[in-house]
Amino acid sequence: MTTGFTVIRDTTPAADIPRGAVVAMGNFDGVHLGHRAVIDAALRMGRAHGKPAFAVTFEPHPRSFFSPNSPQFRLSDETSKLRLLAGTGLDGAVVMTFDKTRAGTSAQDFIHHDLIGRLGVSGIAVGYDFHFGKGRAGSPSLLVSEGPRLGIEVDVQAHVDIEERPVSSSAIRMALAEGQIDEATAMLGGPWFVSGAVIHGEKRGRDLGYPTANIRLDKNCSLKHGIYAVRVGRGTDRFDAVASFGRRPTFDNGAPLLEVFLFDFKGELYGTVLDVAFIGFIRDELKFDSIDALIRQMDDDSTRARARLAAAPDAFPKLGVIG
Repeated sequence: MTTGFTVIRDTTPAADIPRGAVVAMGNFDGVHLGHRAVIDAALRMGRAHGKPAFAVTFEPHPRSFFSPNSPQFRLSDETSKLRLLAGTGLDGAVVMTFDKTRAGTSAQDFIHHDLIGRLGVSGIAVGYDFHFGKGRAGSPSLLVSEGPRLGIEVDVQAHVDIEERPVSSSAIRMALAEGQIDEATAMLGGPWFVSGAVIHGEKRGRDLGYPTANIRLDKNCSLKHGIYAVRVGRGTDRFDAVASFGRRPTFDNGAPLLEVFLFDFKGELYGTVLDVAFIGFIRDELKFDSIDALIRQMDDDSTRARARLAAAPDAFPKLGVIG
């Protein structure tokens, strides 16, 4: 068995790839409950046969390759995805570069060259709707039919429903775009989070009594503009906080920015990478007629955020260490 969480890439020497692993295959954007069902199936298979269990995933997201000019709101970038995968108990991940060559690889060639030839897999777990290979010709049914002949165990997981609604990355994106944080959290199996380095801003927050840590999110992030109760991670430290994501209409109506006020914290954070987990939606972004009105609202926002966080004392995504 491997130790730690190993990341295998196209450039990894064959000698460094553990043979006989069980793999869970998917794009795993967000690593939501549907993905975790596939991962859990791979973990069970691996334990039953004494084999390591890996995720097989693709970067960049295939949708970005096929539609480069269409904005894509990713729930988790590559690093965040790997940290989430590392928190599931998997032994590692195989990150395959999705480029013109891989897009043109037939399903049969992918099975024989990538899965068997390079990885030497002994088992495969996939979701019911996972497709692969040129023209998406590869399907769960193809893997099931080919598995016995190739000596590979195949497990196909059905969709996961919450209140009769299928869990999917698209449904989670929609929930976040509508500010439905509880709904997104339920489908993810934990809070949605973002990571980023703290940058210098206009420093207005200091004058208002609310100095903020500012983080620029991906330009395609479609999170609803508004005020949120959040929990912040810095390494193993955790801080309760209130955050604003939006354009600051009271001041400049500029580019979207995440501004986080950490409760009961003193110190500098510039350049520090923070994890910000979204626990609850407080209100829509508003424009205020006066600074005093804004400060009164910020005081109320903080009170509401503290109460929301007190009701969710342990809420934070389970993240593992890569490498």
